[in-house]
Amino acid sequence: MSSPDSSRPAPSIPAMGSVLLVVVAAVLWGTVGVASKLLYGTTAISPVFVGFVRLALAGPLLLVLSLVTVRARTFAFAGRELGAVLMIGVSMALYQLFYFTAVATAGVAIATLVTICTAPLIVALLAGAFLGERLTATVLGALGIGIAGTAMLVGVPSDVGVSQAAVLTGTAWALGSAASFAVFTLFSRVLAPRHHPFTLIGIGLGAGALMLLPVALFHIPASVPTEGLGLLLYIGLVPTGFAYVIFFAGMRRTGATVASIAALSEPLTATLLAWAVFDERLGALGLIGAALLVGAMVLLTRSPRRTG
Repeated sequence: MSSPDSSRPAPSIPAMGSVLLVVVAAVLWGTVGVASKLLYGTTAISPVFVGFVRLALAGPLLLVLSLVTVRARTFAFAGRELGAVLMIGVSMALYQLFYFTAVATAGVAIATLVTICTAPLIVALLAGAFLGERLTATVLGALGIGIAGTAMLVGVPSDVGVSQAAVLTGTAWALGSAASFAVFTLFSRVLAPRHHPFTLIGIGLGAGALMLLPVALFHIPASVPTEGLGLLLYIGLVPTGFAYVIFFAGMRRTGATVASIAALSEPLTATLLAWAVFDERLGALGLIGAALLVGAMVLLTRSPRRTG
């Protein structure tokens, strides 16, 4: 999942290849939920351990790229920035824990749709409360649509393979992951003018891994089959480390709005894969709710930010 504020201004007409890189990154992000659910089917493994391995594998890769790109400035944090870095690590750790728990509880489609599509709405609310950004009519409209979409998605019977109670519980976990990612986004926004995106993502993943380590040590699985090890490696290296690399490569020539719309490939990929692999079906009203959530996300990309 991308941070909407980690890009720099770009030409208004992006190169098609750059947009394609963003789409490929979003498609790869959309496979994380399916890969984790497949992993849960191979062995008894805790979501916190999956989250730790994901961060522990991808974090060093992004940190190396940051060291190559900006060298010593990778660790040039001082004063209040250290507190922001700490919050980035905490929020990234909680995001992994909440998201992988949501997938295990409610399934891939609902966990991914709620997480991805409500995170920008929570960012808008928090930015208004803490960064002085005004809630415009467009933002308020997106919030209303998003709330309605979430209610329709999780409040009606669906065939995602779990009970309605599990859907509601999983949705609560997904909202927690969305809120965690929103906090990560806001603190990244504060640091973004002075630090490279590779630095922020690398520090975030690395710090998150260190924070999950003490808990993960108590959740090491007794054994992991070869298929499970392959899925763990895939989750950490491909849709996390590699996906962020090509995402930022694409963002060099892609405007933020275009990239945000291209990134909608993530929930689409997750929903289609959940249907194809696990036969997760949202039902008619659930599909309308999902469409409303995606629509709210698109609407936010059309809202100019204002500060008071």
